[in-house]
Amino acid sequence: MRIRATVAAVSGALALSALVVPAAHADGSTPDRDAAAKAVQAARQADSGRSAFSTSADDEGVPYALDATFSNVAVNKGKAIVAGISKKVSVPVSFTITHAADVDVAAGDFYAGVDLYRGGSYENAEYILSSEDPATCTVSSATVARCTETIVINPAQDLINGDAGAWKADAYAVAFNGQDPTSPSLDLSKVGVAEKDGYAAPSLQRYSKLTVNASPEPVKKNRTITVTGTLSRANWDTGTYAGYTVQSVKLQFKKKGADSYSTLKTITSGSRGALRTTVKASADGTFRYSFAGTSTTPAVSSSGDAVDVR
Repeated sequence: MRIRATVAAVSGALALSALVVPAAHADGSTPDRDAAAKAVQAARQADSGRSAFSTSADDEGVPYALDATFSNVAVNKGKAIVAGISKKVSVPVSFTITHAADVDVAAGDFYAGVDLYRGGSYENAEYILSSEDPATCTVSSATVARCTETIVINPAQDLINGDAGAWKADAYAVAFNGQDPTSPSLDLSKVGVAEKDGYAAPSLQRYSKLTVNASPEPVKKNRTITVTGTLSRANWDTGTYAGYTVQSVKLQFKKKGADSYSTLKTITSGSRGALRTTVKASADGTFRYSFAGTSTTPAVSSSGDAVDVR
């Protein structure tokens, strides 16, 4: 889920009045997930205005500093997050919370998680990717819990081309301490918030494709073989795959019976990602193109195209 970061622009009191949705369940059932999520975000925004020297809620309507810290923050197991144009991408996240003995991480009104953000800091982030559900925390001891969540990215709704590249992670925990998170009378001074940003996160990359075609097939020995192809990648702005131009791509060959490919030459992708070069037919084998990748686009190799040399 993608949200526009407004932490720096919205004060705590205003954020609370704008985001907290009153509980609409007269039967006492659990408030809806979206309303609770908005209340958590409002508490975090209010906490961002707390004095750096305050460790308790000295000011009315200001959350107190929850006695909790984060460690072992891992996003997508450290691997780059690669997204195409339509298929949703599930990003696993795990982290450890170390907390005071009086912090009940198993309480129904305790929320924790990790957001991904693009920008210098979470408070000044341009965009944020977050989970729709709070993390699930498993108690390891009286003061330690191991938490997991999944951030689901929908490229068609969440991503634009400018999002490709480096991201960071922000970990948070919010304890409402028996209060209804969605109540308009919520007392923020009784809400504990812990937050830490700047954690490393994997790069977000635009899914890449690479094709190859070697012709003619079959071909006489020492005759010219023309090898064409296209390097393309996801265009999140248009929801299509577009050619990736001016990129170095290797033409590789695997002789019939061999176990691996060897590089014959390196060429540069042209207009619309087009690839074209020629080689002399020497022996039966398979041609392919191979792209090493960039910070915004993953490495990819085409399937092989076998050529019979006679």
